[in-house]
Amino acid sequence: MNHLLSFGRWLGTFGGPGLFAVAFLDSSFLSLPEVNDILVMTFVMQHKDRLVYYVLMSTLGSVAGCFLVYLAGLKGGEAFLRRRFSAGRVERGMHTFRRYGLLAILVLALLPPPAPFKIFILLAGVARVRLGTFALAITIGRGLRYFVEGLLVVWYGDMAIEYLRHNAKPVALVMAGLVLLGGVLYILWSRRSSVDSTA
Repeated sequence: MNHLLSFGRWLGTFGGPGLFAVAFLDSSFLSLPEVNDILVMTFVMQHKDRLVYYVLMSTLGSVAGCFLVYLAGLKGGEAFLRRRFSAGRVERGMHTFRRYGLLAILVLALLPPPAPFKIFILLAGVARVRLGTFALAITIGRGLRYFVEGLLVVWYGDMAIEYLRHNAKPVALVMAGLVLLGGVLYILWSRRSSVDSTA
């Protein structure tokens, strides 16, 4: 694991393309926990005017890596999913996915490890979710996560980096809670509008 983390940090020395590579690897079948978040914050600290560029490269890398996992779920089906995860995790994941759908992926994309992110990417493939809709959920979730991290660094500098290193989970939970609340309100509004239109 230490070798993987060192490899991830080495990739980060290549700037934007390195961020893309780290995010791609972390979102596919390797794990480089929090390396990309730290790199984004560090790079923004050094070049605040490149905030959007660094966020974009990290987000695109994450979307590309998630696509590989999605494709594995699409091709391998439920049998592939059950070979990689315990029956209990699969059942809980399916229950959550059936209830919240892509909203679950969007929220989990905001959360730091050890959030069960990849099982839901596989579930999206198994469920044959439309690729455009799937990519949009990942883009919003990861893009918002990296943008908020970078923005905090622009505003607060080193203090933000230190704070997020020790409080990444609470901050992410607040963001995820706001997104989840917004998603639930949107779903309720959509259902009510549908009922009103058929009345």
